[in-house]
Amino acid sequence: MSGFSESDVTDQSGKTFVVTGANSGLGFEITRVLAARRARVVMACRSKPKADAAIMRIRALNPGAELEFLAYDQSDLDSIRTAAETLSAGPVIDVLINNAGVMEFTLSQTKQGFEQHFGTNHLGSFAFTCLLLPKLAEASVPRVVITGSASHRTGVIDFDDLDNAGKGYGHSSRYANSKLANMLFLFELDQRLRAAGSPIIAIGSHPGLAITSLGREQRLLRSIVVPLAKLLRFNTAAMGAWPSLQAATSVVNPGGYYGPIGWNELKGPSGPSGRSPNAVDATIAQRLWDRSIKLTGVDVTPL
Repeated sequence: MSGFSESDVTDQSGKTFVVTGANSGLGFEITRVLAARRARVVMACRSKPKADAAIMRIRALNPGAELEFLAYDQSDLDSIRTAAETLSAGPVIDVLINNAGVMEFTLSQTKQGFEQHFGTNHLGSFAFTCLLLPKLAEASVPRVVITGSASHRTGVIDFDDLDNAGKGYGHSSRYANSKLANMLFLFELDQRLRAAGSPIIAIGSHPGLAITSLGREQRLLRSIVVPLAKLLRFNTAAMGAWPSLQAATSVVNPGGYYGPIGWNELKGPSGPSGRSPNAVDATIAQRLWDRSIKLTGVDVTPL
């Protein structure tokens, strides 16, 4: 089966990547590969001890790895603003990879009181990306990668119940809704960047069914889904990182979406992936963009 894999990532010398959630799972694998290709990688993570441990693991494989820790909590808009301010005052950023996300078994809220999936997976990546757009525009060929999921196909956007789970809570449906929001953000961001004549391109990716630390608190995932995924030879975390690496480093279509090209787009090497009609609904995407501005307080002028 042809397609993009780790071996297709070219030398990235002189480039700086920001990877959110870089200390474990897909984020760790993305960081490991980029560091091996001589990129400078800023690891935006909540836990410095976990990030330091990840850095040690990568440097054991590649002693010359250029890695930095950045304090970043995607469930806290204050932390996001501080992290964006730190990056904006530093060197040029070539690529932002929005990898961090949550899958929570029980209902919980972000620091600002949003339902955890919507607040972290969508609003967090929306705010961080938009705050960094001026900095990204300083690079010669800047990119933003937004991580979606095959589960976006079952998601819905209910504007009367976006951020507080007032109509009830189901962890799978709330996760799917947040992933659809990611896809709509990708669509609208791409449209606005093109209209503004920005050098930044937005690309989406998804890992298929990969065995990662996401959802590690869910008993069903731990006891049934993970063993089944191993039995059926679905993607490892390293393989699940391939679509993000393709989106971040390869020749891609602006606004494109990349994921596994194997069985039902759930495993195997990476290539162009399909998305649901709801993921490219211009009316919903624009309305979600406007609501996201109000909820986060992030100014996205001139987009």
